[in-house]
Amino acid sequence: MAKSENKKEHTKCPFNMLYVRDSLDVINGKWKMMILISLMNGNRRFTEIERSIPKITSKVLAKELKDLEENQLITRTVHDSYPVLVEYSTTAYVKTLDKVLRELHNWGINHRKKIFGK
Repeated sequence: MAKSENKKEHTKCPFNMLYVRDSLDVINGKWKMMILISLMNGNRRFTEIERSIPKITSKVLAKELKDLEENQLITRTVHDSYPVLVEYSTTAYVKTLDKVLRELHNWGINHRKKIFGK
């Protein structure tokens, strides 16, 4: 058998992974999904979001909010008041993650049971 015949074809793998990589680039990390869940639960102001997520720092929260806004999953609204009021909210586009969030939630429950027996 020739050496080239023995090689497996891998050309489709990187192409197929591209879309998964794109998705993970948007929602990956320790905090992004937690921030989205916090917003979905009614937290709108920076301090509300920060308090709802244990151990997140202000610096990290600010960066992650900016990333989520750039990816059109949230909006930042600055109200003309004194003091200035800034609120965050999810966009309609975030609804496209509903199925993903539900599946991650269910997988997490099953994984916790399997690994920890809880």
